[in-house]
Amino acid sequence: MQFEFATATRIIFGPGTAGQLPALAAQMGRHTFILTGSDPARLSPIIEAIRAQVLEGETYPIMGEPDVETIARAVAKARAMDCDVVVGIGGGSVLDTAKAVAAMLHNPGEIMDYLEVVGAGRAIANVPIPCIAVPTTAGTGAEVTRNAVIAVPDRKVKVSMRSPLMLPRLALVDPLLTVSMPPDVTASTGLDALTQLIEAYTSKKANPLTDGICTEGIRHAARSLRTAYECPDDLPAREDMALASLFSGLALANAALGAVHGFAGPLGGMIGAPHGIICGRLLPFVMAANVQTLQTVHGASEALARYDHLAAILTADSSARADDAVRWIDDLCEHLHIPSLTGFGLTTDLIPQAVSQAQEASSMKGNPVALSERQLTQILQESM
Repeated sequence: MQFEFATATRIIFGPGTAGQLPALAAQMGRHTFILTGSDPARLSPIIEAIRAQVLEGETYPIMGEPDVETIARAVAKARAMDCDVVVGIGGGSVLDTAKAVAAMLHNPGEIMDYLEVVGAGRAIANVPIPCIAVPTTAGTGAEVTRNAVIAVPDRKVKVSMRSPLMLPRLALVDPLLTVSMPPDVTASTGLDALTQLIEAYTSKKANPLTDGICTEGIRHAARSLRTAYECPDDLPAREDMALASLFSGLALANAALGAVHGFAGPLGGMIGAPHGIICGRLLPFVMAANVQTLQTVHGASEALARYDHLAAILTADSSARADDAVRWIDDLCEHLHIPSLTGFGLTTDLIPQAVSQAQEASSMKGNPVALSERQLTQILQESM
């Protein structure tokens, strides 16, 4: 047995820990480039506290999911202010942008030089400048992952810039920052985290370290996602979901994912649906296809046993089996009102292209079983 594990240099977790951010940022640099979501004003107390500690603190809002132009503009802005530390405070899009900017400031060329699939895929040779990742949603776990997902609009895809060097210097996870999430965002980001945990646990590249992280994360999400959705101010539920998100990032960075994320990149570029919505909509159908294939083709196997164990965790019933896990997830997605992908522009004529691109995606290689073109097509048809 061989495996490795890598994550952010330092992780700080807990309610109120965001108060440590200004002093920690000042320890890393004096010219701080602060990336936020579309409304920096709601973070003004934190931003002003950072500015009081450092020589210069420039804010830069990220509108929506980042694309190559967004990254290029942010890098130019950060370089003009002689930035020596990047702070990302926001959702996965903000954190991915922060990691990409930190990497580009110490590496030559353009962003396309480093992108997978549609770019040159050049390795990042120089250590990025310090990056601090502070999530305000509980979903992507981007604060502890080694990649940044970036849209390439002219190719209608989302691909990754990836390197172990891109792991943030500090991940600061304060569940209080997630309380303001509206229910629909709580649902989509929470399902993103749960999907990442389930896919990493059932993937071909799971290992004993990620298994422990995944099962604990799934347990937290299973007991608290509905509560966080229904009662936004329930702090214990928000803590559980922040932990689940953090654990999902740790797991995916050190194991692999599966068919849901194999589809997520191509579909995100083709129809522009939020990543969490895509994950939540596809998860029950992908799980059903995987379980059915394992039952009919592979019989008793370790992979099927993992779905049985997953069912026991989700349902809190030790006698539950793989089919029960599928039903539990299907019920959860219905309860959280996850919409069909038709409303985001998925049409039958796009399915062949989406299937073709998904088959080539790196995440598909981690799926516990090989799904046929027919099965992949059926999954997308069911998601409409």
